[in-house]
Amino acid sequence: MKNQQNTIGIFILFSFFLLGSCQQSTQSEVIVVDDEVFEGEDLGQGFIDHHNALNSLDYMGVYKGVLPCADCEGIETIIELESGNSYVKKTIYLGKKDQQVIESSGTFSWLEDGNTIILETEDEPNKYLVGENVLFHLDMDGNRITGELADNYRLVKE
Repeated sequence: MKNQQNTIGIFILFSFFLLGSCQQSTQSEVIVVDDEVFEGEDLGQGFIDHHNALNSLDYMGVYKGVLPCADCEGIETIIELESGNSYVKKTIYLGKKDQQVIESSGTFSWLEDGNTIILETEDEPNKYLVGENVLFHLDMDGNRITGELADNYRLVKE
């Protein structure tokens, strides 16, 4: 009987040992964060996205549309953005007797936000907000045109 009790005791002890060894280890991981990643960012405002039209969009190409005109039916406008920040702009004043193509070219530059271009050799307004397959013609102050006619200030990429 004593032998049987010893065997049961050893079995119970061995069972506890087996159960203890099957538990998963609860090691904690240490995550090291480089403070330089967050320098200059206001974390209270959320994550700052550094994507913009300049570094995220395929903006080169030909854009077409008819912009509003005060004394004609509209200004058919074609702007081709090319490599090396060069552009070619063609305009036709629709409804005028002399509907000749007016062509100009030059370079464009990006505003600091990386979303707006300026056609350097054009008279103002000469700023365009670059969107996904669209240029939005901006007003004299560089703002998007709003209201009923807002859609008329879009040049769509071909």
